[in-house]
Amino acid sequence: MRRRAAALCGAAAVVAATVAAAPAGAGAPPRADAPATAGIDWRKCGTARHPALQCATLAVPLDHARPRGERITLALTRVPHTAPVSQGPLLVNPGGPGGSGRALAGVVASSLPAEVAARYDVIGFDPRGVGASRPALDCRPGHFAPVRPDSLPRTPATERANLARAKAFAEACGAKYARVLPHLDTVAAARDMEAIRAALGAPRISYLGYSYGTYLGAVYAKLFPHRVGRMALDSVADPAGIWYEANLHQNLAFDDRHRAFLAWVARHHATYRLGTDPERVETRWYAMRAALARNPAAGKVGAAELEDTFVPGGYHDRYWPTLAAAFAAYAREGDTGPLVEAYEEFGAVDAAGANSYSVYAAVQCRDAAWPRDWRRWREDNRALYRKAPFLTWNNAWYNAPCAFWPVPARRPVDIANDALPPVLLFQATHDAATPYQGAVRVRRLLAGSRLVVEEGGGNHGVTLRGNACLDRHLTAYLADGTVPRGGGEADAVCPALPEPVPLEPKAVSASRGPALPRLPGPGRR
Repeated sequence: MRRRAAALCGAAAVVAATVAAAPAGAGAPPRADAPATAGIDWRKCGTARHPALQCATLAVPLDHARPRGERITLALTRVPHTAPVSQGPLLVNPGGPGGSGRALAGVVASSLPAEVAARYDVIGFDPRGVGASRPALDCRPGHFAPVRPDSLPRTPATERANLARAKAFAEACGAKYARVLPHLDTVAAARDMEAIRAALGAPRISYLGYSYGTYLGAVYAKLFPHRVGRMALDSVADPAGIWYEANLHQNLAFDDRHRAFLAWVARHHATYRLGTDPERVETRWYAMRAALARNPAAGKVGAAELEDTFVPGGYHDRYWPTLAAAFAAYAREGDTGPLVEAYEEFGAVDAAGANSYSVYAAVQCRDAAWPRDWRRWREDNRALYRKAPFLTWNNAWYNAPCAFWPVPARRPVDIANDALPPVLLFQATHDAATPYQGAVRVRRLLAGSRLVVEEGGGNHGVTLRGNACLDRHLTAYLADGTVPRGGGEADAVCPALPEPVPLEPKAVSASRGPALPRLPGPGRR
């Protein structure tokens, strides 16, 4: 979902006052001397970077209402605790829906301070339908193959072409996965988490979820509040407007973030030589888009693919030097090489991306009702495009299969909850993918929760990414349940990380930019 980020008022400093969370009897993670491996057969699968990693699978019901019926399998990973006394499992989820979480266990365990990570069995998992879980979805191979129709429906023919793609995807998914689709939604995934907890033999679990994973965690907490130990939610999805209205509003925030990128390019005119006026730089970017709509770069980067390539810049500003270099090379010299490289790095959809998108669509379309009358989509997106041209139509086509989805939708879950120990929320004020107001809303809905804000930050997924202030709060919470207590909308405020340093276009092109994980595509959380 993409919604305009609201600015937070207040000092850009950490609120000093803190309080301890509730004691163990009121919901803190239990101390379990016995290893939490009751129903899972773990095997070594360590890597050079994460040598302690273990892997396993777990069979769960396809339909949790029929526990003795058809089974599917979830793929799990674990970094086991090494401390003498364990605080139990810490489940981690990267978001999506559709994000693979197996690798995240090693990342979290190695990013937390060693003395904190040692107390937990850090558990990663591929949600149902994802990655190494079985069955794994791939509804329509080649759905994102370039060059796609221009996302902007300037003509009826272009609109019909995009509609045909969306309908074909929904029909292909229904034909291939008719038995599975009714059971792919957030509630089913939350019940899978409970099955993992039971198989681990743990009375409660702790949880660290990012992006869509914050909604998944909140739904789990609603269904199983007595099973929650500690819960940290980073970059909080707004439960209001799930999911059609949320995606509409999200476009405004991505437009703001794209303009922030263009303003950064203008501030670094000495490097990129695209002008010192942000509006002039913006005009040149849209001129590049128009040119690529007429003549795709290398026969693969048209207007839609260009938008896909620049979406990661809305998620994290460390992509900005690479994207700026590709933009400058094309706009100044007509050099398509860096642009094609950037597309292949950030925009192209591989097999894992096709699987992720298939699950994204399946969960979003099933979680809540979407308009079935395309005239509603056309009217809403035309109005929004006038305010937010960067991603509105690209995002509309990304989600358009929901207009034709072959299974009926559920009702959204009311995540309001007053039966939990303190939940700790993290949010950047200018996050485009999960805008700030969603975190404020969830803080109200989860009684006793606390909100830590990265003031002025625009990145998505802010903990364990280099902000020492944010990480101190996360570490203290996971270590002993300490949470901040402030007197206003936020309970603690941390300054944002500095903006990235520009790199010479040739240097960026040669290095293919900073080494970061691939970020989600449009509409993803």
